[in-house]
Amino acid sequence: MSKNLGKLYTGGMVLKHREWKGFKDTLYDFGRWLKCWGALMKLSLACPIQLTKALFRYRWMGSYLTTPAFIDRHTLGLRGIELRICHKQFFTMTAHAIEMTKTILKGDANLNGNSKRAKEFSKKVVLFDEMMPIQIMAGFPNLKGLPVQMIPIFLPSEMDQQSSMPYIDAVENYGLPADVCPLPAAEAGCAVVGDYPRIGICFVSSSMPCDGSCMSSTYQDRFFNLPTYPLSPPVRFNEEEVQRYAVKDILGAIKFIEEQTGEKFNWDAYFTVMKRYNEETEYMLKKWDINKTPYPQVTGPSLALHRMYAFQIAGSLDTKFLENDKEVYELMMKGYELDKKKYAPKGITKYRHRAIVWSCPAHYYSNFSFWAQNCWGLQVLVDMECMLSHHFFDTDNKEASLIDLAKAYERMSMRSHTNGGHSNVLEELWRQCKEFNADIVIMYSHVSCKTMAGLQGLFEEQARERSIHLIWVEHDLCDPRTVSRKEMRSKVNIYMQTVFREEPLDPSLVDFEDSKTW
Repeated sequence: MSKNLGKLYTGGMVLKHREWKGFKDTLYDFGRWLKCWGALMKLSLACPIQLTKALFRYRWMGSYLTTPAFIDRHTLGLRGIELRICHKQFFTMTAHAIEMTKTILKGDANLNGNSKRAKEFSKKVVLFDEMMPIQIMAGFPNLKGLPVQMIPIFLPSEMDQQSSMPYIDAVENYGLPADVCPLPAAEAGCAVVGDYPRIGICFVSSSMPCDGSCMSSTYQDRFFNLPTYPLSPPVRFNEEEVQRYAVKDILGAIKFIEEQTGEKFNWDAYFTVMKRYNEETEYMLKKWDINKTPYPQVTGPSLALHRMYAFQIAGSLDTKFLENDKEVYELMMKGYELDKKKYAPKGITKYRHRAIVWSCPAHYYSNFSFWAQNCWGLQVLVDMECMLSHHFFDTDNKEASLIDLAKAYERMSMRSHTNGGHSNVLEELWRQCKEFNADIVIMYSHVSCKTMAGLQGLFEEQARERSIHLIWVEHDLCDPRTVSRKEMRSKVNIYMQTVFREEPLDPSLVDFEDSKTW
């Protein structure tokens, strides 16, 4: 395990230098860094004129130049198989994000003017709210589904902690109260300043996961000025009685897309993709099973971000995710056997504590779990945001498969636990603590989220009853000005020093300055 990782931070945007991981791992790490830059260069060669225009036209486009640094932050302290798994997980997400960016560059009227080719391409693009999974597009193989806020807002907020601030400020100056969740606020602000691409034939909006999302949808609906279908899965989704309504809503969305595009829903294509979805889900469950053992392998943001991205954004439409799952599975099993052989005879584990992350994580500090691992030996086994829909689809019966699709939409990111009753978030946490044998819960407290705030007392009371350590970590999702990364770290530092009376594994990570670091 690395020491003195905190000394890599200079207080500026970039690290002092790359981490030395030993000759073999450093060589591999540098090779993956070059591969990432190579993928970005291919994008620039594919659409050079549009990309140049985009860099000057859109504030958010510049954030993608930080992609290699974003991946580097998530690999600090990692070695061997753990390092290789993390790189593979993140590069798959990067490759898909590049394809989405390419879609925007090809069809955006702001970048292509009156190009007939761009207009024809745009007619094949169906916009989705970024909180809305795009599995429904599996039945439209000739069309492209684009989570429209993903490239301008969601991903930049993960990569560059400064990226959302101008959009949040813009919509607050427009009159929005400052206590609204920063994610929908930034989405609305992007519309206010006109920083969304002009692309697409129609828009499938969302009522998920909260009132802030509904507010943002109204801003965007006015901006895009496209035919819109508000897909609204039921909130009380644990009750089977609501599934009839949910399926009716799904069928309405399918009919809407058919009417707007002239395409017909292709059940054969849909079932093919859902079979792939089932395979991806099976691999995800295998990762969880290994993490329930004393020798977990795919942990922290490497697990959480990849699952959220694969389910929410790629929707099993991109074959690269299943290919990656197969490669990661082989590495995972190899790592499991090596760790078992190394640690089992000694009766010890690789890290000090087994932890679970619960509630909505901070976008601007997506590598927080790995910081906790490197500094205090807290290995995060599972994250609430990766525990999305993980049931299997019926791939033969149309009616049964529509119910499965509806259930997947009901259990999407930021909704599977915060909607449907408190049992989905409260009792579910204790069940997962038991299954993963976790002694610590890093409980994120999103200060602008009204949904979770009402349960804080119940969480604390029930954690005490179960002798589970609950570490509250405040954040403001996309706005580090409210709660900085340093303030987030201080919550864990204080708890580990005062309650556990432990010394950090890497003292340099206890206190360092990264308020300007991407």
